[in-house]
Amino acid sequence: MTFCIAMKIQEGLVGLADTRVTSGSECITARKVTVHSHGRHSLFLMASGNRSLRDKALTYFDEVLAEGEATFDRLYRAVNALAAQIRRVAAEDKAALAEEGIAFNLHCIVGGQLERDAEHRLYLIYPTANWVEVSYGSPYYVIGESSYGKPLLDRALRHETPMVEALKIGYLAFDAARRSANDVDFPLDVVLYRRDTHSMVEHRFERQDLQHISDWWQQRIRAAVNECPEEWTQTLLSRLPPR
Repeated sequence: MTFCIAMKIQEGLVGLADTRVTSGSECITARKVTVHSHGRHSLFLMASGNRSLRDKALTYFDEVLAEGEATFDRLYRAVNALAAQIRRVAAEDKAALAEEGIAFNLHCIVGGQLERDAEHRLYLIYPTANWVEVSYGSPYYVIGESSYGKPLLDRALRHETPMVEALKIGYLAFDAARRSANDVDFPLDVVLYRRDTHSMVEHRFERQDLQHISDWWQQRIRAAVNECPEEWTQTLLSRLPPR
């Protein structure tokens, strides 16, 4: 499985992606986010789903970028180009996969800002190759193991959240998925983009780099449970027979 999250906040874009890939009983490490920067063209791409479909679609998309990157002056045009490659892969492989009982599964997140984009943008592409753009009301997309970190994201993340806080929220959402799903794990790749700069920053974190944050968060959760108001519990506890 996968955990990839991208957040669009007022200050810019924040992306985090795990690197664990499972195949049967084997686990390997593979990069799930790629960055493409050239002049005033800056975008990152995340993918989740069948690895062979991902690799094939991204290979085709890299070829398109190499041949005509200068023509992409707005991000949605690059998204359309990637969607076209996903349809190409579907035309080539979908029927053969269906014969083996395998669904055509490929979700992609694309974020960035190209030369004529008035602001940074964030898109989610579905396996059918149609796409949606992130809204201010729900300023993030998660692909892969989305359920574990979603409660924190919905409670804490807003469009106006500072980048440093969004980065922390994103990590804690990853940590929730990592603890609950055995197919999500370190190393963790992080991408940051500050609006109107046309420059991406990348960094890979190993488990030992951030374990102290996970430990701190675990302690805070336990302390918060202990501090939670409990007068309402007496309605039930008072009805229990004494020991």
